[in-house]
Formats: sequence, structure tokens, C-alpha cells
Amino acid sequence: MSLYFDHNATTPVAPEALETMASCLGEAYGNASSIHRFGQAAKQRMEAARRRLASLIGCQPSNLVFTSGGTEAGNMAVLGAVRAAPGPARHVITSVIEHPAVLGPCRQLEREGVAVTRLPVGPDGILDPGNVRRALRPETVLISIMHANNELGTIQPIADIARIARAAGVTLHVDGVQALGKIPVDVEALGVDLYSVSAHKLYAPKGVGALYVRKGTAIAPIAYGGHHERGRRPGTENVPGIAAFGAAAALAARILDSESERVAALRDALEDAILKCVPDSGVNGSRAHRTPNTSNMYFDGVDGEAMTIALDLRGFAVSTGAACSSGAIAPSHVLTGIGLPAARARSSMRFSLGRSNTAEQVDALVEAVVAAVAHLRRISVHA
Repeated sequence: MSLYFDHNATTPVAPEALETMASCLGEAYGNASSIHRFGQAAKQRMEAARRRLASLIGCQPSNLVFTSGGTEAGNMAVLGAVRAAPGPARHVITSVIEHPAVLGPCRQLEREGVAVTRLPVGPDGILDPGNVRRALRPETVLISIMHANNELGTIQPIADIARIARAAGVTLHVDGVQALGKIPVDVEALGVDLYSVSAHKLYAPKGVGALYVRKGTAIAPIAYGGHHERGRRPGTENVPGIAAFGAAAALAARILDSESERVAALRDALEDAILKCVPDSGVNGSRAHRTPNTSNMYFDGVDGEAMTIALDLRGFAVSTGAACSSGAIAPSHVLTGIGLPAARARSSMRFSLGRSNTAEQVDALVEAVVAAVAHLRRISVHA
């Protein structure tokens, strides 16, 4: 038995996306920049995907830039927006629980002389929009706040933050990687200027992402070498991956509401059963304002990495948090950012459900968690 409960790290490729990708590799192998029929066939596949993704997030296709993934899209947004801003003194506002795709470029901007404010969040993992307003300076040029957190699933009040940013004349970037396909996303209604997404969180292949750029939003290039993507991102486009992304977006649009409701019920059943059966356990962050598939739980007295291995040996793939931080010695910056002591942060696990998970699988996972926690606590006492 091998059951997958780590969909926030990556998702299996949906059959519809796989079929589309294979079709492109075999039939539309031309360069989308070429003017002959092979190139134009590839371009048609790419533009169809652009329309499908645009429909999913509520924007015009021309506002989307395809990238190599969410990290590149985040870098393009953060670095591009700040470097395009006039004036020698520039300031960025972000939060302490952002993904490294945002925190990393923010650190680079600090090396370039840009001031960065990292706002705290409450124990529920949610940012107070009032703190954004209070952090504004005359030289603030960018606010970058994630839509949904990758470890907790907590959803930030983006529309409120967007109103604050708009009133101040400040560009707003939102990391939407963990929101896409899990909750409704309408970038126009939200009022954001930049919105980054990733294909492999949406049952499409790795190596593809996109950045929504509101018309009129200035971003400087972070790479050079060509005029692809309307001059905003050079390099020959990954047409098969992009086409698969489009197929996955179309599928997500059709099943978003029903699948979100189904997965949320499974997630809640998982938590309720664990809380009932495992003493000294609890849920990290808000249980109300989060994506429907994500649960982050602590098990006092248990090492999270040991728990991950124990569950893997029992046939369950779970995570202690962000996949890109696996193997890190320090506790999760997200969990310490919501005020957890280091010991509890290290005893926390993330369960992220997806389309393949069933009630029977959840029941089996609960049994495995109960057994693993009991075993690990027992050997810890005798160690």
C-alpha cells in the first residue's frame, strides 16, 4: 500500500494534462516563434492554454506570462516590480510566513539597498491588513503577500490588502501558487497587480508556471535574450508543458466547487479523528480560513522527521512542511512565525489531500498516525 497525502508539495499529473502534453510532443513540436505551419501549430496550442488559464483566474489572456514555475514567476514579480520603480530609496512590505520564492528575492533586494519590512501574523496564521497600512512609507513600491500558505493553508485577506495598496499607489504581488485550483481566484475582483501560479500544484507537469501582470503594471526584466512572451520573459516556450497546464486549468475550473467540498470533508474527518484518538495533539493555524485540502497538526513529544519516516514505512506520504525545506535543521519559519515554540514546530506534520484520496484512505491514515505517534513516544521515553 502506498497512499499520497502530500499534494501541497506536488500533484500527480492528471490524465487530461498528460494526454495533452504527449499530443504536443508528438504533433506540435515546432517552435512557437516560427512563422511556418509547425511553429504556428505550436503557438495555437500555447495560446489556447493561455486562454484556459486566464479563464480560471479571471483575467485577459494577454496579461499572462508563462514561466518555468512559481519560483521564477515570484522572482519576476518581486525583483521586476522593485527594479522598475523610480527613485533611489525603495521599500518592500511582505510577511514572515511567505514562501522562499518571495523571501529569497527580498533578501537579494536588501543586498541591493532596498528596505524590506516583514510583517508578523497572528497565531491563526493570518495577516492583519491594518499592519500593512501602518507599514507603508512614502518610498514603499511593492507589497508581496501570499494568497494561501503552503504549510498551514491559511488564506490571507487579499482584497482588503489590495484596497490599501491601491489607495497608496503601491504595486501588489500575490503568490497564488497554493490557492490556484483549491479556492476561487479572480485577480480582477481581488484587485491585485501581479499574481504568480505554478502548474505542478494543479495536476500538471513540473517546469511550468505563469505570472499575471495587470495592464499598466511596470516590471523590469530579470532575464535577457529574446522577445518571447511579449518581451517580458525570454526563452523558447515549453509548449507541451504549457498546453498541459491549460488542460489542467480547464479541468480545475469544471470541478473546483465539488472537489473543494469533498476534500474539505475528508480533511475535517481526518483532523477530528486524530484529535479524538491522539492525546497532546492539535491543529496549527486557523481551522476556518484556509484551503480545503490542508491540515497542519502538532504531536507533542514526537519529532516530525521521524514521524514522516514512520508513516512512509507504513505506506503514507506526508510532510513536515515545505518540500523545498526538507532536511533543514531549523524549525519551519512559518510555524515559528505564528508563535509556536521550536519544539512544537518540530513536532508538526502537514497533511495535504487531493483528488485521489478517499474516506477509506483517510481512515487508514488515522490508524497509521495513532500507531506511529504511540510508537515514537514510547521509544522517546525509553531513549
